[in-house]
Amino acid sequence: MAHWLYKSEPFKWSWQDQVAAGAKGTAWDGVRNHAAKLNLLNMQVGDRGFFYHSNEGKEIVGIVEVIRAAYPDPTAEPGSPWVVVDLKAVEPLPHPVPLAAIKATPALAGMALLKYSRLSVQPVTDAEWALICRMGGLAG
Repeated sequence: MAHWLYKSEPFKWSWQDQVAAGAKGTAWDGVRNHAAKLNLLNMQVGDRGFFYHSNEGKEIVGIVEVIRAAYPDPTAEPGSPWVVVDLKAVEPLPHPVPLAAIKATPALAGMALLKYSRLSVQPVTDAEWALICRMGGLAG
């Protein structure tokens, strides 16, 4: 299983919105960056990811799971290259992990969140996943 991080501005789509979508989940749409699109294409059903509140809060607040692999983005122009995956909320982090804590952790210095700060969908290594889960109060 691969791990990912999904960035969302809470005023557009928050963790609470994701949770409210329930088991049916929701399409992660609107991605218009080719690197992020390639990440979406590499996702498999069952992959887990961090839900990150960007701009407001700037913290990892929960865990989501891919419930449908990549398919054409229904919000894009027909024939465009953009895709979505469907995600459902799995669980909140008992203690949200702020960006400042990630920046202050030497073992996370190479994390895509810090190196590619504008990338909306990004990979997370197994080691990063385990460490952030522990920081957030989960077993990982």
